[in-house]
Amino acid sequence: MTLEELVPCDSTKMQAVSEAVEQVLVAAQRQDRLTVGVYESAKLMNVDPDSVVLCLLATDEEDEGDIALQIHFTLIQAFCCDNDIHILRVSGMQRLAAILGEPEAGAEPRDLHCLLVTNPHTDAWKSQGLAEVANYCAESRDRNQWVPYVCLQER
Repeated sequence: MTLEELVPCDSTKMQAVSEAVEQVLVAAQRQDRLTVGVYESAKLMNVDPDSVVLCLLATDEEDEGDIALQIHFTLIQAFCCDNDIHILRVSGMQRLAAILGEPEAGAEPRDLHCLLVTNPHTDAWKSQGLAEVANYCAESRDRNQWVPYVCLQER
């Protein structure tokens, strides 16, 4: 049984949150507020956890058997909960890669399994999409779903 089967979802709400996540990722990347990769994310959270406003953990079905990745996710989830960082599980790795664009020619492929959106202390970044995602995370926690799930839709 998968997470999607366990968690009932309102498809209208899920679609709105999915679009908000995409909006946040595009804006964060454009403004250099996006950290990509499990290792890079862990380094940033160790140095400056207060700057992180959202953590996205991305997987698809083929990643569910990767025990090392699941251990990383468990540790990241615990850290995010301890530091009041909104956290969201997403599926749709191909859509995620399309949103963020391809790496430069000759560059190593990016690890898109963990993405952090930051908000520097000196700047109060306001984003309707970020507010919507944060509200979705808070509503999910109120229903004891500590790590909500969103599926990024192919277009």
